[in-house]
Amino acid sequence: MSDNKPPLTYADSGVDIDAGNALVNAIKPLIAATRRPGADGSIGGFGGVFDLKATGYKDPLLVAANDGVGTKLKIAIETDQHSTIGIDLVAMCVNDLIVQGAEPLFFLDYFATGKLDNGVAEQVIAGIARGCEIAGCALTGGETAEMPGMYAAGDYDLAGFSVGAVERENLLPRAMNKGDVLLGLASDGVHSNGYSLVRRIVERSGLEWTTQSPFDETSLAESLLRPTRIYVKSILDGLGSDAGISGLAHITGGGLTENLPRVLPKHLSAHIELSHITPPAVFSWLKTEGGVEESEMLRTFNCGIGMVVIVPPQNSETLSQRLQDLGETVIELGHLVDGDSSVRFEGQINWS
Repeated sequence: MSDNKPPLTYADSGVDIDAGNALVNAIKPLIAATRRPGADGSIGGFGGVFDLKATGYKDPLLVAANDGVGTKLKIAIETDQHSTIGIDLVAMCVNDLIVQGAEPLFFLDYFATGKLDNGVAEQVIAGIARGCEIAGCALTGGETAEMPGMYAAGDYDLAGFSVGAVERENLLPRAMNKGDVLLGLASDGVHSNGYSLVRRIVERSGLEWTTQSPFDETSLAESLLRPTRIYVKSILDGLGSDAGISGLAHITGGGLTENLPRVLPKHLSAHIELSHITPPAVFSWLKTEGGVEESEMLRTFNCGIGMVVIVPPQNSETLSQRLQDLGETVIELGHLVDGDSSVRFEGQINWS
């Protein structure tokens, strides 16, 4: 090594250890706000610790899920609006846990970027903490990775990991019967799927992110960044009742077409009356502006239904009212029929 060359440091390569340490200190209060039985809301160790015994489960099964936010992140990055994308990250994981009857216990995040911007990172993690509070799970830790050369300036990516628990006898799905009712819980919009198509449609429309949205009173970016609804607490309440819920499906990428069959037995199909569905206006705009066929809408987006609950017919009315009292909008979609675990649509959606 030449004596004329100055010694290099990690900071010279683009990684700022001090900035990472400052971020950890800044987010400690956010983590503390998510404490719950089993987790004390502290970070700093090599791994997050959770005391399963403190939750009171007798014969628990652990259920794990991981997910990301996809290209919805591009809208957040391009518009410098990062406060809700963390809620999406949590929602995509915990909604997958609840469909198996599992209560989300704890969550970990992975934040990767080329150059750490603590202001952006704090906004994102604040959203993650808020999502954990809504879901009732603890944020027990995570990883912030600064990787120069891996990401373009200002870009970042997210991944989330969550673990839940369910008593062995309550694991879903359970036995279903012909005639069981399908209740749809309304979504809050596009949620976190199909954004590669969304962004392509926006590009075709010629609209700017700052333009007032064609379908509500906020900007286009704010409308499309509306976070994924977290159904955990209302579903947990329903599972704790005597409604006899036999199955749940989180309607994400693939829509009703692809997600419902994942929980159906081989001898039953879902019969859905599309005329019962009136999607939020954003979906009508996407369909019209993009010239998207209804079948493609149904297998790409949630089209206004973020969760499906399968329940015996004698309990559907009582459960529907209970869920509505908890703030959910409930739509009776159809029922189970003899079949091959497929989804059969009848009628047409009421595009507003």
